Amino acid sequence: MVATLASRSDYPFVSTRPSRTSSLLKGDILLETQPHTAWGAAVTAQVYLPLEKTAVWKRLTDYPLWVQYFPDISHSEVLSGHSAESKRIRQAASKTFLFLTVEVEIFLKVVETSFHRVQFQFESGNFRDFSADLRLEEFTKGTLLTYTVQATPTIPVPSLIIQQAIQLDLPANLRHLRQELCR
Repeated sequence: MVATLASRSDYPFVSTRPSRTSSLLKGDILLETQPHTAWGAAVTAQVYLPLEKTAVWKRLTDYPLWVQYFPDISHSEVLSGHSAESKRIRQAASKTFLFLTVEVEIFLKVVETSFHRVQFQFESGNFRDFSADLRLEEFTKGTLLTYTVQATPTIPVPSLIIQQAIQLDLPANLRHLRQELCR
């Protein structure tokens, strides 16, 4: 099940809403989408992982493993900067929307705040703009992962279509991520 979030301003989304906590603990994905530009979208999603935060951190910051976590990612590699302060990564993915298969490649600067936050900053690739923020928080007996991304593809697709695709696709990706991390 996917639960919709009311607004971005109530980050962290679950802190004041017991029903959201209950939904997360049952395995639901909390999701909010909104327009970012005329051709882009922004999304914030939350997923509960029944794992210690340190274990989640170690696996999520091993970027080549992202091809296992996210089915659409076909390539993920660290190009430079193997320290925690700053890295440069390249990722490639393909996705079919309606009858169109889109292949993308992106180069990102990655800034890590140990065991808490990963910021992805756009350098170049098949987007007009892209930024993402991944946060980890201790939550009950596990970890709350909050993922926020905003992007505008170079191919002009109306924002509403992108938002609908995200609402269908991102929850499945996060469930797959949880399944892989919990193996």
